[in-house]
Amino acid sequence: MPTRRAVTGRSREPRARFAEELRHLRAQRGESLRQLGERLGWDWSLFGKMESGETLGGPEVVEALDQYYGTPGLLLALWELAIDDRTQFRERYRRYMELEAEATSLWHFAVSVLPGLLQTPGYAGEVLAAGGLKGLDLEQQVQARMSRRSLLEGDDAPPFRTILSEAVLRTPLRDAGEWRAQLEYLVRAADRGNVTVQVLPFRAGHHGLTGGALMLLRQSDGRPVAYSENTYRGELIEESARIERLQRAYDDVRDMALSPAESRKFVLRMLEEESCDFST
Repeated sequence: MPTRRAVTGRSREPRARFAEELRHLRAQRGESLRQLGERLGWDWSLFGKMESGETLGGPEVVEALDQYYGTPGLLLALWELAIDDRTQFRERYRRYMELEAEATSLWHFAVSVLPGLLQTPGYAGEVLAAGGLKGLDLEQQVQARMSRRSLLEGDDAPPFRTILSEAVLRTPLRDAGEWRAQLEYLVRAADRGNVTVQVLPFRAGHHGLTGGALMLLRQSDGRPVAYSENTYRGELIEESARIERLQRAYDDVRDMALSPAESRKFVLRMLEEESCDFST
């Protein structure tokens, strides 16, 4: 698996950092703006405006640049930080987004909401709207979240494991059709070789990760990083002792969860239940 390029650079302001990375990647290729536009099928002036910081572009063009430069998820993560620097992405989450883009493996626990990397547009829209987003801001964030899913796609995609508390799957969307689409997508995603989905049933009882969602990232140098999040705040954790405790708690929860095969059957049963409810 190719080593993911580290996010480096002098600028700490998200918009400037994004433009700086675009300029750096194009310079490495030794291409002009016109050549880049011809190869990707966009007007070259758009790339010029993005590199100067005049515009951020949209998630579609950023995703295309990630694919072209071989930096899956990196540019999109930086774009998300720049698109709403004031409220949506605080400093701890900015750092986490960079680390996520560089990660060589991702282990996740969901206490109430599906991980963003496995959400459908309908699911993401309802969750983000519940958090207060609306209008154009909501639309942009949904698009960005959908584009981030490319992190788990491709030959060099990192392995991703998520353990879903049963509560996640017992909290449907208001739109029954969108909820079925989400469950169907979850089943398809679990069939990928690099994605593992497990369900932690209610009967497992209390455990060490009841406080909120958790992501454990492994960096290319072997260094582990954790990100813990609840309704009110998120915390980036880089202290080795705390990460070790979280890792042990995660291992315990994984042992209590259904196997991947049993978990797939669990989600399929839920799909059958939803179909029966809809037909009645």
